[in-house]
Amino acid sequence: MNQYVIAIDQGTTSSRAIVFDHAGNIVSSGQMEHEQIFPQAGWVEHNPAEIWDNTREVIGSALSKANLTRHDIAAVGITNQRETTVVWDKNTGEAVYNAIVWQDTRTQAIVDELAQDGGPERFKQKVGLPLATYFSGTKIKWILDNVEGARARAEAGDLLFGNTDCWVLWNLTGGVDGGVHVTDVTNASRTLFMDLETLQWDQEILDAFGVPASMMPAIKSSSEVYGHVHTSQLLREVPVSGILGDQQAATFGQAAFQAGEAKNTYGTGCFLIFNTGEDIVHSKNGLLTTLGYKLGDDKPHYALEGSIAVTGSLIQWLRDNLGMISSAPEVEELAAGVEDNGGVYIVPAFSGLFAPYWRADARGAIVGLTRFANKGHVARAALEATAFQTREVLDAVNADSGVPLTELKVDGGMVANEALMQFQADILGVPVVRPKVVETTALGAAYAAGLAVGFWKDLGELTANWGEDKRWEPKLPAEEQERQLRLWKKAVTKSMDWVDEDVK
Repeated sequence: MNQYVIAIDQGTTSSRAIVFDHAGNIVSSGQMEHEQIFPQAGWVEHNPAEIWDNTREVIGSALSKANLTRHDIAAVGITNQRETTVVWDKNTGEAVYNAIVWQDTRTQAIVDELAQDGGPERFKQKVGLPLATYFSGTKIKWILDNVEGARARAEAGDLLFGNTDCWVLWNLTGGVDGGVHVTDVTNASRTLFMDLETLQWDQEILDAFGVPASMMPAIKSSSEVYGHVHTSQLLREVPVSGILGDQQAATFGQAAFQAGEAKNTYGTGCFLIFNTGEDIVHSKNGLLTTLGYKLGDDKPHYALEGSIAVTGSLIQWLRDNLGMISSAPEVEELAAGVEDNGGVYIVPAFSGLFAPYWRADARGAIVGLTRFANKGHVARAALEATAFQTREVLDAVNADSGVPLTELKVDGGMVANEALMQFQADILGVPVVRPKVVETTALGAAYAAGLAVGFWKDLGELTANWGEDKRWEPKLPAEEQERQLRLWKKAVTKSMDWVDEDVK
């Protein structure tokens, strides 16, 4: 009875449910991809109804594979793609528009308008974030401004907002029949609306965006009982007791609980989080200040984050848009067929450049092409782009923290790529460490949920679960490392200043 915890991982490309045992091992899982909708250049959407349907499906799949029922599950944790914005009618349960995904850049005009009074860092001291298309706030405003009747319905109190954690929780706990409208501090810290010190919505900023406070979910800690699964669902009456945005969940799953600890997650994008403990550290080097986690009534832990928009999705682009490969693992095979990148560099600024540049005017570029370049060089350059971007973010973390990182814990789908991990160690000049359980995002959500109900007693128990699987030591000579970095930085400059009045 109650010997497992289930985590719902609502990601950018798929929704998963993973069952964990007390040792933090995966017992079973279910996964379903959802459609990526691109109505026009720069726009990225998901269908919220499809996401909810898939979530229900993967819960059933994970339970059935392990021959489990709700009686075996102690708690449900949720982790999610952050910033992806859903606005729905609380009376019908229907979204008024597709979910606008974190990568979407349509709100640049809203960003520019808001930045006229105070610049891009107008609210940064209070919320830790610059004005950017990345965050939920501008997406909510776009929906209210552009969907017919949405603003009037919002002002009448009929519309609710949430990132996908909130959408899944609301539906899981009953939807129109008493669904719980709650988010946690980590997701709230990605909206542009939450005061980092008070952990509450800031009315002045909501007013500046024209967003009614009635739309906003209640902000709770990352680990407490928010409600119970509705009686109409498979997991009926099981407590839902943990929520962490995906990158914070991965940090939690890596047991990086203390100040000075960090991890890098390699997924659709790449996200390096550095724990700053109970201190709010404001970056001077292009990083975001965000919530790391908050357990119940304990004090919040803060973090610095370096967000890279395109890493794994660059490999997806080679597969789906160019047809250069038929499956992601083929990239490693192609890259292994050449000695180096042949002078080719790919800057995947599909959504502009995120940390540490924050340049919305940038677009993707492939530079250094000669007749010598072949598919292998392009494949290698695509992998190396992830490592180069991570190096630039880590340099910013080291500058902000004043404490150079001595090793980097890694997780996410791309860490199975041995060539990438070795190059990552080479270009960083520090060891790269992969844990035994690489599904740390789901594991972090499971940990948060389990702590709230006593399934795990404390953080020490979670730290004891962490185990090292493999370590890569840097092998690249220092002069070659510097040469490659110099060429990468030159390539980045070629991607800038592309978008103007004629180019979107």
